[in-house]
Amino acid sequence: MKVLVADKFEDSGKQGLKDIGCDVVYEPELNGDTLAFKIEETGADVLIVRSTQVTRPMLEKGRLALVVRAGAGYNTIDVDAASERGIWVSNCPGKNSVAVAELAFGLILAADRRIADNTADLRKGVWNKKEYSKARGLYGQTLGLLGSGSIGGAMITRAKAFGMSVVAWDKVMTRERAAELEIGFAESPADVARRSDIVSVHLALNGDTRGLLGEAFFSQMKHGALFVNTARAEIVDEATLRAAVEAGRLRAAVDVFEGEPTVASGNVQSALFAIPGVIGTHHIGASTEQAQEAIAHETVRIVRIFKDTGRAPHVVNLAKKSPATHMLVLRHFDRVGVLAAVFDKLKGAGINVQETENIVFDGAKAAIARIALSQAPAGNLLAEIRTSTDAIIEVSVVAL
Repeated sequence: MKVLVADKFEDSGKQGLKDIGCDVVYEPELNGDTLAFKIEETGADVLIVRSTQVTRPMLEKGRLALVVRAGAGYNTIDVDAASERGIWVSNCPGKNSVAVAELAFGLILAADRRIADNTADLRKGVWNKKEYSKARGLYGQTLGLLGSGSIGGAMITRAKAFGMSVVAWDKVMTRERAAELEIGFAESPADVARRSDIVSVHLALNGDTRGLLGEAFFSQMKHGALFVNTARAEIVDEATLRAAVEAGRLRAAVDVFEGEPTVASGNVQSALFAIPGVIGTHHIGASTEQAQEAIAHETVRIVRIFKDTGRAPHVVNLAKKSPATHMLVLRHFDRVGVLAAVFDKLKGAGINVQETENIVFDGAKAAIARIALSQAPAGNLLAEIRTSTDAIIEVSVVAL
């Protein structure tokens, strides 16, 4: 199996891929047309990326069967295009949770104690202890979380260690789950805004969260509260955030922002960081050695399972609900050509097979096939299937 790695990847991951028998092509600087060409040239079965954009033209080249995003998200991959071509898209959820939570708390502490400004003044030879002695402190403050997944969970642990109370919201959070976690339950993002001294964002970017945090959210935050974003820039209406900070109503600390460069180094221009009181980092939330080693290990595991079974874990583009309307259940003797005969009958009737599963009993004498169909087979078709071969024991149909 040929694997093309088109992003920076740990040495342990490259060696792990070789150890499981993969032919590894490592070209971390590829992007755009050069990546599309390399996908076609190498005939790679698997593409591994981190932040590199994977577009429709790339996916239409070559013979890719699996794209692995070596990280938690997958918004840099054209998942719709991959789905249309039957290409699995997997990611590595939860492997960078601690790293992101550590950075989020680093930003919180840095904003509260103005560490960046302290350091900048010291480097300029300025001593201003009187000014920098002013800080609110975290103990007893309320941390509001938007997102309670693995990163949110890591934030809860750390907040409690700092003596903070926590209130959280996301679509799967319930009062019962909040009680188990010993945190407050919020009805909505606005409810989090109203109740929190610090708000930290840990939501995935999707159709529901894109642009979620705008005027209706920021207008509810407490005067002087801190807004922290280590998730995705597109979740936030940055113009509204900038206006709130410029007006002195809010403070901000971010790892992601509008107009963020897509290259590893170069120049950056952002109106957000021109505002006093805003601090930021270079989209480095997952960038610790511990996190990258864990992600590399998980990426190798995904490729190994795919190589051995033809299926990949953590797939993000499988249908949540099959369009099948009926299930054909076929009990049959385990012989050559049985299912081929059944599929031929279904094809003749214009019925599409959505999914299929064939389970063989001990001794390999008999099996049961479960065939999900796009429509109900007519009565005469069932009779034709029953008599298509003497290897069929029984046929039934279940409405889904």
